[in-house]
Amino acid sequence: MITDAFDDSEVLFGPRDFFGEKKNLCEKCIIVFSEQIFEYMLETFEHNEAGVIRCCNGTTPVYIFDIEGMKIAGYLSHIGSAMAGGDVIDANWLTGAGKFIMFGSAGSLDSKSTDGKFVIPTESYREEGMSYNYVKPADFIEIKNSDIVKNIFDELKLPNVQGKVWTTDAIYRETRAKLSARKADGCIAVEMELAGVQAVCDFYGWELYNFLATGDVLDQENYDVSGLKDANHNMDKLYIAIEIAKRI
Repeated sequence: MITDAFDDSEVLFGPRDFFGEKKNLCEKCIIVFSEQIFEYMLETFEHNEAGVIRCCNGTTPVYIFDIEGMKIAGYLSHIGSAMAGGDVIDANWLTGAGKFIMFGSAGSLDSKSTDGKFVIPTESYREEGMSYNYVKPADFIEIKNSDIVKNIFDELKLPNVQGKVWTTDAIYRETRAKLSARKADGCIAVEMELAGVQAVCDFYGWELYNFLATGDVLDQENYDVSGLKDANHNMDKLYIAIEIAKRI
């Protein structure tokens, strides 16, 4: 059973086996899911390559950016809890960063609560596999720095709502029954990475700061995808992430 996957026995191998000795180049890292936003970062900010995450279907360069006097790592993450969680481990090894700022799009489960607001997750429902290898089984995982992110958004006078979210790896298995169950649990949005990435960060003692922009809407009679492009690619999220980096 996946819920029996967690144990704290000795691992068989780790990032040293792929990358050699760990680097210590910076403290903070921005995790990006939008190719458009990441290309903008490369065009806008001076940067140097810290290393490359390699796998058989491609490579993921990790860079150190000079942003407003800060050295901040950044990379274009893979999608989905397992791959995004693995990328965090590799990025830490290649840069030394232990404070991760992650943002992306989400589907709204409660459009009255989320309309026109950023979502700041407080907990995430663990309907994925990655988290069960890094923390003991439970329905939800706490998003520990939610209140810190909330305070920063309030400082910046940005509209926001805190609430539970739902992490799933199965984008096409978000059913009406599950929607009803997650809403009954108090979830206001659904996404694909948070539970796994938070579990990895908890396991290694790293800090995660997460916020979301809702794009598609699931709680209406007809599925509405009209806001998804903006939620994925609007540059405002990058500059919010930079403001968070200044304050943590």
